[in-house]
Amino acid sequence: MLDSAAWQKLQGTLRGELLTLEHSDYDSARRVFNVMIDKRPAAIARCAGAADVVACVRFAREHDLLVSMRGGGHNVAGKAVCDGGLVIDLSGMKGIRVDPARRTARAQPGLTLGEFDRETQAFGLATTLGVLSATGISGLTLGGGLGWLMGKHGLACDNVLSYDVVTANGHLLTACAEENPDLYWGLRGAGANFGVVTSFEYCLYPLGTILGGGLMYSPADSLKALRVYGELCRDVPDELGTAAGFITLPDRASVFVISVCYAGVPAEGVTLLHPLRSLGVAADGAKPMTYVEMQSSLDWYFPPGHYHYWKSAFLKGLSDDAIRVLAEYGASRPTALTGIFLEHIHGSAARVASDATAFPHRGEGFNLLITTSWADPNDAEKSIQWTRAFWEAMQPFMRQGAYVNYLSEGEGNERVRAAYGLNHARLVALKNKYDPTNFFRMNQNIQPSA
Repeated sequence: MLDSAAWQKLQGTLRGELLTLEHSDYDSARRVFNVMIDKRPAAIARCAGAADVVACVRFAREHDLLVSMRGGGHNVAGKAVCDGGLVIDLSGMKGIRVDPARRTARAQPGLTLGEFDRETQAFGLATTLGVLSATGISGLTLGGGLGWLMGKHGLACDNVLSYDVVTANGHLLTACAEENPDLYWGLRGAGANFGVVTSFEYCLYPLGTILGGGLMYSPADSLKALRVYGELCRDVPDELGTAAGFITLPDRASVFVISVCYAGVPAEGVTLLHPLRSLGVAADGAKPMTYVEMQSSLDWYFPPGHYHYWKSAFLKGLSDDAIRVLAEYGASRPTALTGIFLEHIHGSAARVASDATAFPHRGEGFNLLITTSWADPNDAEKSIQWTRAFWEAMQPFMRQGAYVNYLSEGEGNERVRAAYGLNHARLVALKNKYDPTNFFRMNQNIQPSA
């Protein structure tokens, strides 16, 4: 443990505030989205800009401190905080500058999706960024970034034109196609391993009113709805983003829901949804809305202050056997806020070569996400047991790979390697170059061989 004089010296170099254990805001600042994570860092540096980040990295190197990086703090594995080390807290860095003529946005890492979307939609522009407004743009983008618009515009990482990043030696670099292109490649999918990104430059696209919302079915119709959903996804235009799953409504009713986001002419989207509506929906919430409304439409299902145990995998497809297992466990979810979701990856996101970015999981298909969540600590055992049983039952239908942003704590090195797929060896070489001592290791870690 460092003495107070050392921390005071760091504070003297910062424009932002340094929180040590005695600070009144310390406990609130160390909390993250997943209440299962309960770590106690030695200090939390609320950075005000890139210079603060540089100072923190150099201080941590000088004193051999473990560091973690916090953006939105929404990652289920809790990598944003560390025990006994220094948290480089970027959550206060919320600057954004939209250039409507160039259709770009320069954004700092403390922004959430909702904050970013409000600024870009003021100019009728948007880019792919997740599905929950409270998610931080930084972690989401650095891990790849699935989202409603990925069919039309690719993943979040596909739309980053450049990064400003503080590397392990405390230097601030720009990474883009022309400058440090190897680092630019690695930041698009494995970014947390290589430095602290202090700004992102995104490519934006025109986007006005979309056709969005959910079509809900009774559990008795879930098998039929899943089959029709799978058939629909075999031949959908790039403009139609979808996700399907089992949730519980606020009135405690369990439903199967297909959420849609049609980023084209809304009237054309209505025609596309006809096969889904012809099944006989219990509730039809698909309607014209703003993209900001769409991005917050699932927020109610992920309130703060809950425990989370998640599992995720890419599926081989939606076979009849896979559908039966999904429906079985959809009917036996242990808590009201436990969800089962299928995210359809297609279109522009699927047409990128697997080695074009560090994110390797291209090609059309589905990502299964099990979001087991509970508020009462006494529900932990049954919730975790149910999740593991469901996970085992789905093993025959999974294919190699994992989405790094959905990995939970303690899944093991093999799952981490699976997240980077065939790009892992190239990423190790990049780690050897930019972080040979594994200074940045509070992440889904790529270990250097140097």
